[in-house]
Amino acid sequence: MTASGTDLLPPPRVPASTSDDLAWPAIFNRHGAAVASLLQQLEASQWWSPEDLRRHQLLQIQRLLAHARAHVPFYRNRLAAADPAAESGGTLTPEIWSAIPLLTRAEIQAAGERLFSHRIPQAHGEARPISSSGSTGRPVTVMVTNVQQLFWQVFTVRDHVWQRRDLSGTQAVIRSFADGKAEYPDGDRSANWGRGIAGLYRTGPSVNLAITATVEQQAEWLERVRPTYLLTLPSVAAELAAHFRSSGRRLPSLRQVRTMAEPADHTLRDLCREAWGVGVADMYSAQETGYIALQCPEHEHLHVQAEGALVEVLDDDLRPCGPGQVGRVVVTPLHNFATPLIRYEVGDFAEVGDACPCGRGLPVLRRILGRVRNMCTLPDGGRVWPRLTEVRYTEIAPIRQFQVVQTEPAVLEVRLVATRGLTADEEDRLRDLINGRIGATFDIVFRYPDAIPRGPSGKYEEFRSDLPPGHMAGGR
Repeated sequence: MTASGTDLLPPPRVPASTSDDLAWPAIFNRHGAAVASLLQQLEASQWWSPEDLRRHQLLQIQRLLAHARAHVPFYRNRLAAADPAAESGGTLTPEIWSAIPLLTRAEIQAAGERLFSHRIPQAHGEARPISSSGSTGRPVTVMVTNVQQLFWQVFTVRDHVWQRRDLSGTQAVIRSFADGKAEYPDGDRSANWGRGIAGLYRTGPSVNLAITATVEQQAEWLERVRPTYLLTLPSVAAELAAHFRSSGRRLPSLRQVRTMAEPADHTLRDLCREAWGVGVADMYSAQETGYIALQCPEHEHLHVQAEGALVEVLDDDLRPCGPGQVGRVVVTPLHNFATPLIRYEVGDFAEVGDACPCGRGLPVLRRILGRVRNMCTLPDGGRVWPRLTEVRYTEIAPIRQFQVVQTEPAVLEVRLVATRGLTADEEDRLRDLINGRIGATFDIVFRYPDAIPRGPSGKYEEFRSDLPPGHMAGGR
């Protein structure tokens, strides 16, 4: 078994040729050839040293900066002040790079079309708008080119190759779709797993279901479609695994759970092993940036996709964090010349990991911790990441869904969807568990809504702070 719990299959060897009479070696169409060419380069670069990877990143970023200064109004003065060496063709150094100010979501919103390039290099193809989910309350819209989309597809293929998936299997996807699409009971069906992988290999079908279905409906649908792989949000996977575990039913065809959009923790991994006997492979991406990190094929931490983005994890003084330190995630996509996002603070926090024993030089993120509003402010002003998923609520009472919201500096509101109201003793036990897990004493108020809605993109927050920004940022 690999770290993600998948039986180790041989990697796919012979691609599917676009010509029936040329079965081997395969012949690709233009798009498939581009994917194959990039994938071959990535197969080599993943083993480069961190220093070699950073040198090539800065080489690419120097071209991105020159383009942004010349063709993106927002950056003309911003970059000229931070990067005077570039005006004379000088080399981009780490010192010059660190002088460029961070780009915030608020600045992207305020800049609007001033962040869009007036001239996109012809080789990058057409540009189209894409918007973030708005889970932070600040949705942003950027333009992305064919090249940027190509890199998204290639990193998707890398994930399949790393995890050595059985491409002939059925991929089931439960996530947000456009209104009216992929609704229960039928969902919808695609002939393959997506354009990137289908340009190289023949795959099984992909079956899709809207996240708006109830957990009972999702479970019934999964039993009907018999997936080999399940791609969904960690919170959905956790609800499903708990449902299957309590019912005693299994998904015998399932080989692996793939997660996206929310942090995945050890509690989820334990649940999936208990319910289905499979592991979890996590990925970290954002609509506006593309892939940020993929889970290592041999370990549970994630590797930054350094060929597509320069990712910095910075402390409160904007210095790079070392292994074991937690900081804010700052991403610079290397190939988006339509809307350059230079040192973009995505709003997440992550913990840096040590160099990976697998031998890859790609940087390591040990954990993705989520956003500022998912931090709890302690009565003494400190902040922590509450690991509430490790509290086994169902061992105390028949709780189906929970959420903890910090409404005041010393008050937590615990919202529970349960098959019945909790007794006073059960509420007291939950108070002790939650305060013990956070490591502080809060006044805890219980609420019993009929349901706890997800955000616009289907994301679910087990903990959320509704304190004013000054409190959430520790007064900075």
